[in-house]
Amino acid sequence: MSDPISPLTANWPQELLTKAAGIRLIALDVDGIMSDGRLYFSANGDELKAFNILDGLGMKQLMAAGIDVAVITGRKSPLTEKRMRDLGIPHLMQGREDKRIALQELLSTMDLPAEAIAYMGDDLPDLPAIRFAGLGLTVPNGYWLVREHADYCTQAAGGSGAVREVSDLLLTAQGKLGTALATYLEPDA
Repeated sequence: MSDPISPLTANWPQELLTKAAGIRLIALDVDGIMSDGRLYFSANGDELKAFNILDGLGMKQLMAAGIDVAVITGRKSPLTEKRMRDLGIPHLMQGREDKRIALQELLSTMDLPAEAIAYMGDDLPDLPAIRFAGLGLTVPNGYWLVREHADYCTQAAGGSGAVREVSDLLLTAQGKLGTALATYLEPDA
């Protein structure tokens, strides 16, 4: 199947698509990227998080297409651990305030150059990793300085399908979106 045309494709400059074509690993922050960035606590002090289902399928599509997915977060959360385990995310680094160092540690085990990685974050602790990565990504509800340094700012807000938008970007740039969508577009038997 040939790759379908995403409605966002017209907004993706060739330079962005060229960078995205070489990505072999995407590392993601959690709060503000996979969630809306708000912290919810019950009356008993239990933490609650809402993850967008579109993002989850996007991460699975990336892995099925041979693009590794990692999560690097400053907070430690059993909910994040459960969600990443449910999705089959192989690389989860929690409690990591220095995201660039965490990203470099991960890269040293994977033998990848910085140009082959994308990093997606929304706030100042993410900025060094965004600047280090071959493709720096953020969301419109991210901090203004992060938006200034990112290669691409999604149309979708964090927690509202932004990771899925980036998944479509990477798959489109690598000519793999059609394959990722093929099973959903097969005619009824």
